[in-house]
Amino acid sequence: MGMKLKAVLPQEFYLGDPAYVAKKLLGKVLCRVYQGKILAGVIVETEAYYGKIDPASRAYRSNGDLTKTLYGDVGKAIVYGVHGKWLFNVVAHLPGEGGGVLIRALEPIMGIGEMKKLRGVENVFELTNGPGKLSQALAINKSFHKIPVYLESSPITIRMGLEVNDIAESFRIGVTKDLPTPLRFYVRGSRFVSKP
Repeated sequence: MGMKLKAVLPQEFYLGDPAYVAKKLLGKVLCRVYQGKILAGVIVETEAYYGKIDPASRAYRSNGDLTKTLYGDVGKAIVYGVHGKWLFNVVAHLPGEGGGVLIRALEPIMGIGEMKKLRGVENVFELTNGPGKLSQALAINKSFHKIPVYLESSPITIRMGLEVNDIAESFRIGVTKDLPTPLRFYVRGSRFVSKP
């Protein structure tokens, strides 16, 4: 597939309300350089998280490293483990606030053969349809924590993609306590989302 990757999104793209950034990330391309190969997918599902006001946020009851990162520079990766799986997030918030966006699902477009090997799965719809799965498919681990996704030289970047107009919303998945507004966003009709 002779696809050409577009420009990396600038750091200021992530300077905004997490829900706004989460919607704007749909259609953009998450790109990982792995052993000299490019593994990439179109972002089709995201969730927004806020800082200390958000009961589902990693910052809700803690002042540790994840909280500091959530309140730190935008455009940096946040990687943490849940149930033995790594979850990939990007810091996104308004100036002086805290927040981030969880990348929940991708539509694979480059390096699909490599992703199948990394996941041990043949079905393309099962490769990256969930946050733990996409981290496995792109060989993302804790070493990516705090890496800027806006630098061309980074091993993981988020790039320009397509404009998505048909966005569906729901409440976040797998959270015990949620905020009263839907903060999960996905491309309506995509077969690559975690739960349609």
